[in-house]
Amino acid sequence: MFRFAPYVVKNLWRHRTRSLLTVSGSAVALFVFCCVGAVREGLGRLTRDSEADRTLVVFQENRFCPSSSRLPRDYAGRIGAIDGVEEVVPIQVYTNNCRASLDVVVFYGMPAEALRRVRRLELAPGAWDAFRNRHDAALVGRNLAARRKLELGKPFTIGEVTVQVVGVFDAAVPGESDAVYTHLDFLQRTRGTSGVGVVTQLEVHLADRADPDRMAAEIDEALRSGAVATTTRRKSAFQTSVLADVVDLVSFAHWLGYACVGLVLSLVATTTVMAVEDRVRQHAVLQTLGLRPGRVFRLVVSESLLVCVAGGLAGTLAALAVLAWGGLAFGAEGVTIAFRPSLGLALGGAAVSLAVGLLAGTIPALHAARADVVTAMRDGR
Repeated sequence: MFRFAPYVVKNLWRHRTRSLLTVSGSAVALFVFCCVGAVREGLGRLTRDSEADRTLVVFQENRFCPSSSRLPRDYAGRIGAIDGVEEVVPIQVYTNNCRASLDVVVFYGMPAEALRRVRRLELAPGAWDAFRNRHDAALVGRNLAARRKLELGKPFTIGEVTVQVVGVFDAAVPGESDAVYTHLDFLQRTRGTSGVGVVTQLEVHLADRADPDRMAAEIDEALRSGAVATTTRRKSAFQTSVLADVVDLVSFAHWLGYACVGLVLSLVATTTVMAVEDRVRQHAVLQTLGLRPGRVFRLVVSESLLVCVAGGLAGTLAALAVLAWGGLAFGAEGVTIAFRPSLGLALGGAAVSLAVGLLAGTIPALHAARADVVTAMRDGR
């Protein structure tokens, strides 16, 4: 089949404007398809994280935005006394925007040693010491640092918060690479936050034997007599509830991705039909020279496949490049979804391109292979 490759390429180049328009249309559609897939993957990472599924978040009841949740810090001691709780981490959250945004910045104030234990952050040597020794020090996620062009040793200001960047980290969970970690007591004293003795939420790490749902109910019951009512959920469930509106939007975008696939199928099929109609007599001549109908079928499918794969790979690679270098993230109410390139996206884009190329070329190829040679020679162009 490869010996006919020059013939296939020559036929496409003969109508290069049409071929290039089809390739570019396929590229745009696959670009959108991969970007939608990245959003879905980012949301899936939040909801399927096994560690988040065994970690509980205690939040003020009937509160959503971090600025409205105010829990007494001494709740941590009462929760820590419950059997099955390994560690309770008080966290102060500050965000520049509680509404949905593509440039959300979230500060997490945590005790330094607790931060090192419960977050899997990859830092350059010396960064932890610099963080511990400076009151207004901050560790910044690599994606946020790239997006905001932050540099080590330089100040960074959002709203009422000004910190010194002492380290840039990579995180095991992609969404955390858009976060800023600073000291709990520093963030508590920032104007506009809850204040000393009050935190936004408590993060509860459970023993392996503990049942998360039972522990959540037990924690809420233990704090029922406190000054502030609480709602305790698994961290994954908490993030999903915060992003409930976004989940609906992502579900709609899922159908947008399928619509892009349909668009590519229609576009490539139309181009292939036009190419076959232009070469009816040419295919008849090939058959008179000894080419079997099956070989004509494969030649037409090859043209469709080449156009679709060229456009699909171009769109997929462009999407992966934008996701890799753009540092895009979507946040709402202090929870961030990171859009990242992945092997799954690359393989998905390639698979869709191949499948659509085969489907789009099948019917025109059958028409070319089954055409009556005498009629085609007489009526073809």
